[in-house]
Amino acid sequence: MALDKIEHIGIAVKDLNESNKLFSQLFGEAAYKMEEVESEGVKTSFFKTGPNKIELLEASNENSPIAKFIAKKGEGVHHIAFAVEDIKAEMERLALEGFTLLNTEPKPGADGKLVAFLHPKTTNGVLIELCQDR
Repeated sequence: MALDKIEHIGIAVKDLNESNKLFSQLFGEAAYKMEEVESEGVKTSFFKTGPNKIELLEASNENSPIAKFIAKKGEGVHHIAFAVEDIKAEMERLALEGFTLLNTEPKPGADGKLVAFLHPKTTNGVLIELCQDR
């Protein structure tokens, strides 16, 4: 078991429509997917650049983790997501290694993934997301 490749990098933004325009200009193409994840209080869009993916995240309500992040730190890199083959086994392994998980069970996330997060206090200030295809 291990973290495979970087699945995507998540960027918190205040205005998804404006940020989509900016990143479309940057990458030379539009987002390939947009969706809302109500359980997390976010609207997302995804861009591909080569083999890499970038996820833009806008808060859909004031209690969203993204709203809190932007209020505290402003727009910017929110998390790094890693692909895993067996999310439950990886969560167990990382917990045994001493990492603090923010959720006890994987939950549905954007882009058809099951996701779980590691607390940034145990990862040098970086929010780490584990992603498994559903």
